[in-house]
Amino acid sequence: MLAPSPAGFRRLWPLLKPHGRRLIAGGLCMLTYVACWPLLAWLAGRLIPAIGAGDFPAVLRAVAAALGVFLVQKTAQFGQDTLLAGPALQVSQELRRRLFARLQQLDFGALEKLSAGDLTYRLTEDADRVGEVIYKTIQDSTPSALQLVVVLGYMIWLDWPLALATLLLAPLVAVLVSAFGARVMQAAERSQKQVSDLAALLGEAIGGLPLVRAYAAEPWLQQRFDTEIDLHRRARYRTLTLLAKQHPVVGFIEAFGILAVLLIGAARIQAGGLDSQGFSSYVAALLMLIDPISHLTTNFNEFQQGQASLRRLRAIEAEPIEPPDRPEAQSLGAVQGELVLDGVSFGYDAAQPVLHDLNLHIQPGQVVALVGPSGAGKSTMFSLLLRFNTAQRGRVLLDGQDLADLRARELRRAVALVPQQSSVFSGTVAEAIAFGRPASPEQIRAAAIQANAAGFIEALPGGYESRIEERGSNFSGGQLQRLAIARAVLGNPAVLLLDEATSALDAEAEEAVQRGLDQAMAGRTVLVIAHRLSTVQEADRILVLEHGHIVEQGNHAELMARGGRYRDLCERQFIQMAG
Repeated sequence: MLAPSPAGFRRLWPLLKPHGRRLIAGGLCMLTYVACWPLLAWLAGRLIPAIGAGDFPAVLRAVAAALGVFLVQKTAQFGQDTLLAGPALQVSQELRRRLFARLQQLDFGALEKLSAGDLTYRLTEDADRVGEVIYKTIQDSTPSALQLVVVLGYMIWLDWPLALATLLLAPLVAVLVSAFGARVMQAAERSQKQVSDLAALLGEAIGGLPLVRAYAAEPWLQQRFDTEIDLHRRARYRTLTLLAKQHPVVGFIEAFGILAVLLIGAARIQAGGLDSQGFSSYVAALLMLIDPISHLTTNFNEFQQGQASLRRLRAIEAEPIEPPDRPEAQSLGAVQGELVLDGVSFGYDAAQPVLHDLNLHIQPGQVVALVGPSGAGKSTMFSLLLRFNTAQRGRVLLDGQDLADLRARELRRAVALVPQQSSVFSGTVAEAIAFGRPASPEQIRAAAIQANAAGFIEALPGGYESRIEERGSNFSGGQLQRLAIARAVLGNPAVLLLDEATSALDAEAEEAVQRGLDQAMAGRTVLVIAHRLSTVQEADRILVLEHGHIVEQGNHAELMARGGRYRDLCERQFIQMAG
């Protein structure tokens, strides 16, 4: 269970400050709405005896007055609800916006530990629940609380001994509601955790259905799903059971209190301390307390569930973020593409380094391949070059400038990545290539030509305005990869990082993508991660990494002639020495 938030919803109130005028106007409407309740109770005190006495003119006057008060009250209620709804919903929107912005800044190590399904649930369902609590607090709980205060004040003015007897019952109700509320919050946290786990499993299942079917693993997946939905059902049932217990218990206390008040009121009338009109007004006022008490009880339970949701949202804020640019961060300027690793050591866990004292000098325009077993440190080098991580010892230099001294956004415009699995957002083809950057149609087309993608794009019915569906399901792997290459070269980066860019493709698609890569690599410094060594034989230099060390380097012919680790890897893949 997450630790309680020290401030809870109080930390959200600063978000309401920009909406001060609407809140003041809504507050005035709220006060008008609340002030009508004692007036209606007073009119009820006139109406009920008049009905009993058969005084029709008095009944008519009381009804007319009550209709006028109701008209004013409901108009004020409409103003209250509409004026206060906007700020409450905007607070929810701003909270979600800030958390999503925070999510984009999270340290990659922290981000990889978080489940995509869980994060999706937090930023949708949890954020909605928090927004609902904010709205109900402003629009419902506050006027209900004010109604209680105003109506109770009127009851005390009518007959304070009777009001005192009524108030003695209130602590009992409050204690019951609070006790139930704490249990509801704990049950809600467990329920929300189960929904997050279910969402995470659904995300994995939907993405992996072809694999599941290929392995005939449907019964295994169904069993996992059945287990998760059963756990969710049980957690949700516990919450609903608590709510089901609360309503009759609190309702019985309320009914007992009303009957007790009627008995005491009868005794007060018999003793001469209260007349029939006053008692009628008092009973009407008492009945006016039932609705706000019910609302506050329900809203308190929702508030407890909202607290659980808020804690889960606040947990995102507790995750470490990517270190910001230094105050003295420098502008990169024109980039040639010279890369230097000077005594670089790095580990995701400082006690277990992934890279050990690496020294490397790559000239502008060179193509350098990184080969070696999984875990050797190839992808870690890419993360350092993109400054997703920072070297714990040594320096990484681009054109003689330490990456740690540069502005991250400028660096990432100069160093582009083509990942192994192309991730393309839904939208148009042009939007996928531009990827949020300002670009003219001519620039987009030029990038597509360079990536060998213009041919298939322009053959589409909509050309560059053709829609890409979720996860690019209406495009082939080779087409998506060429779109990723076009996306990478659009900004004319000086350094290109290729992470097994053709490993998942068939021979025909690989040939088309390779042509795009050859055109994209021209005139740029290129680092290539490759497990299929046939794809890197033309590289200017090949680095063989093992356990975070460069154990061999040279071109393909030199390394094959040397008869070392690289030749052993090549022979395992049946690659012979060129020439």
